[in-house]
Amino acid sequence: MLIKMIITDVRAKAGWLYGETGRRAFIKALFTDGTFAMIVYRLMQSCRRRTLLRPAAMFWGKLNGWLGRCIIGRGANFGPGFVLIHSDGIVINTAVRGGSNVKLEHRVTIGAEKGVAPQLGDDVFVGAGAVIVGPVTIGNHTRIGANAVVTHDVPDGATAIGVPARIVRREEARNGN
Repeated sequence: MLIKMIITDVRAKAGWLYGETGRRAFIKALFTDGTFAMIVYRLMQSCRRRTLLRPAAMFWGKLNGWLGRCIIGRGANFGPGFVLIHSDGIVINTAVRGGSNVKLEHRVTIGAEKGVAPQLGDDVFVGAGAVIVGPVTIGNHTRIGANAVVTHDVPDGATAIGVPARIVRREEARNGN
C-alpha cells in the first residue's frame, strides 16, 4: 500500500511536470525538488497508522522539516496523487484533509483557525505563496492563485485569486472527472 501510494504520487508529479507518466518521466520526477518531501510524508503517514511505529512518524516529520524544508502535521491526510511541486516553505496543519490529486507550489500555508482546519477536495491546485486558513472547504477541480489568502469556501470548479481571495472564474461541473 505504501509503495503503491508513493508510486501514484510520483507518477502524478511526472504527469504535471512533463505531461507524461512513463518510465523516463517517472525517474526524472523522482529526482526533482519536492519529491523527497512527498515520500517522507507518505512514510510518516504509514508509521502513524501503526501504534508501535508512531514515534517513527515524529522522526519522519522532523526529517521533512530539516531536509524537505516543509512542515506537514502528522495527522494531515491527502489522497493519492499528492504533489509538492516545490516543497520549500510549505506548512500544513495536522487537521487538514485533502482529496486525491492535490498539487501544491512552494511557500503554501494551509492552517487551522480556532482548531478548525481547511478541507480540500479532489483535483486542487494551490499556487505559490497562497494561504488557506480556518474552517473553509476548497471544492473539487479548483485553482487557488499565487499569494491568494483564502478565508471563505471556494466552490467546485472555481478559480480564486487575491487578498482576500475572490472567485474570478467558475467552470461547469464535470461529470465525474
